[in-house]
Amino acid sequence: MRLSLLVFIFIWNFSFGQQTEYVDFTTAKADILFGDLLKKEVEGKIVYQFEILKNTDSIFIDARNFKNISYVLDSQFSDSLYNGDQLIVKHPFKANTKHSIEILFKTNPKKAMYFIDWGYSNGNKQIWTQGQGKYTSNWLPSFDDMNEKVEFDLTILFYSNYEVIANGKLVNKVVKDQTSTWHYDMQHPMSSYLLALAIGKYSKNTEISKSGIPLEMYFYPEDSLKFEPTYRYTKQMFDFLEKEIGVPYPWQNYKQIPVKDFLYAGMENTSTTLFSDAFVIDSIGFVDKNYVNVNAHELAHQWFGDLVTETSGTHHWLQEGFATYYALLAEGDVFGFDYYYWRLYEYAQELLEQDEVGGSTSLLNPKSSSTTFYKKGAWILHLLREKVGEEAFKKGVKSYLQKYKFKNVETKDFIGEVEQASGLDLSMFMQNYIVNVDSFQSVLKRKSDEILKKQRNKGVMFSCRLAEVNQKSFTEWDLLYGMVGDFARVDFFKSLVNDSLIDKDNLFKGVLNSKDIKVRQEVAKSMSNIPSEFKTEYESLLDDKSYITIETALFNLWSNFPLQRKEYLDKTKGIQGFNSKNVRQLWLVLALITEDYETKNKAEYFEELTNYTSPEYGFEIRQNAFQYLHQIQACNTSCKENLQEATKHHNWRFSKFAKELLKVE
Repeated sequence: MRLSLLVFIFIWNFSFGQQTEYVDFTTAKADILFGDLLKKEVEGKIVYQFEILKNTDSIFIDARNFKNISYVLDSQFSDSLYNGDQLIVKHPFKANTKHSIEILFKTNPKKAMYFIDWGYSNGNKQIWTQGQGKYTSNWLPSFDDMNEKVEFDLTILFYSNYEVIANGKLVNKVVKDQTSTWHYDMQHPMSSYLLALAIGKYSKNTEISKSGIPLEMYFYPEDSLKFEPTYRYTKQMFDFLEKEIGVPYPWQNYKQIPVKDFLYAGMENTSTTLFSDAFVIDSIGFVDKNYVNVNAHELAHQWFGDLVTETSGTHHWLQEGFATYYALLAEGDVFGFDYYYWRLYEYAQELLEQDEVGGSTSLLNPKSSSTTFYKKGAWILHLLREKVGEEAFKKGVKSYLQKYKFKNVETKDFIGEVEQASGLDLSMFMQNYIVNVDSFQSVLKRKSDEILKKQRNKGVMFSCRLAEVNQKSFTEWDLLYGMVGDFARVDFFKSLVNDSLIDKDNLFKGVLNSKDIKVRQEVAKSMSNIPSEFKTEYESLLDDKSYITIETALFNLWSNFPLQRKEYLDKTKGIQGFNSKNVRQLWLVLALITEDYETKNKAEYFEELTNYTSPEYGFEIRQNAFQYLHQIQACNTSCKENLQEATKHHNWRFSKFAKELLKVE
């Protein structure tokens, strides 16, 4: 009881901020191995080197809910003082002394490290980590405080028929019987939340950037044909960002690894981005849903977030706003800067909608929404670049990264560098746009209106009165053939659909005869009731190179023309769609509920749809299957058992969905 009280008092008085004032952990060498994979066992040893900055009688290392943990200090003093959250080292440490601590540990992490499919004969067996928002200290004794930066080197023992990927450069791999040991080296420090580990069955292709950096791109062996569309423009964007930012890529290499059932779209672990395998797509899928933006966003984080890191959530926009902004610039280099401005316009509309419902907050509010941190942050940088000029902006960004590399930063650090580069006093800019809310909203509305007007004026036909649609064939318009960007064409089409003066029949028929995939897709979505005279033209949507269009058109045609249902099902029978099997699952449902369609195969189709609820599939596939089976009131015992299992899934959105659906089943 006395010991517990002492530990409580110690932790109460010894805050995270104080720790970094007293001690600086510099390097870490970790040996990681795994026990029973079904029990999610990870164990090992980690050795930290550290320097005492001020006299203190205690230090700690974060370690959440470890099963066993102990340490040896300076090869002399051993103990295992542990309160469930921190390993506590009691010792009369003197300023300006250097020490080493060796920690032995074993745990079964409930989060931050995820063991995928090890209990199933099929599935995609993986282990991967997610430190941001979950704390790496759940599986490795480390530091929850992002202000503590350490150079981590990882050595991992695992089965030889798997690939093991971690931060840094693979400097050695030792094969012994059925196991191998991978040695990864980092050369610079990083926050613990950026530590990463991924294990799975992967192949790899490597390109070399203009500056000589290896770009290692991993993929599942069965997805070799999806490699190019998934990673399309990777090297171009890498080279662009190095040039645009003006600071060389700071790490030894850059690796990207798709993983199953990831918590987010992607995560910018230092030199080692993990991303959801939902973004692994073929050339048709690329039209509707591709990895380009996530790719660029996580890459930009290697400078903004990894090289320089926020001191706290108050300055989170320095990471997410910058990554969003530079991703847009990189996409602009790929798709043209009409795309860049149109995406800015879309961000502005989202921010204005947020303001309408009272959701606007200061950019320095740590409880702000993702929309604020990401999209308002990007807009702030766009406005700042306009204010100080491109040359001063780039100079300020470069100086900011060079001055604070491998350190932690606040907003004033960045603004100060831009002020010095531009010679301008930016205190009012910061107060009006970064700190306050109202003045930013007014300038955002004005600037977004300017973008819309400029984009619409780029095409000759945007100067025509809307009523002229009734006199012109839509397919004759330059609107459909690239004189304006995709987003502007789609926006203009939507404005025509909503205009009461427009002859919708003429509009739809004209577009259905066009070659513009994106605008045709909007017709598919807008035209749920299909006039019989448009039937032939609408049927052509089933041939479009777009899984969204095919899915939408199949359902609408099936609904509108019952006599041709067999024809539509036969035509689309072999199409899978995205990794979520969006087209295939819709097809299965329609095949099951269509009378007299392949009656002898209905049991097989029902079994296939039900199997998609199994944990062996990714949660996107499972969620679609659960929804469809619920809609046709066919969630059987197996489906309900899988739904119950889904309520415990590590992806909270999916588990929440399962819990809500279970209530009504």
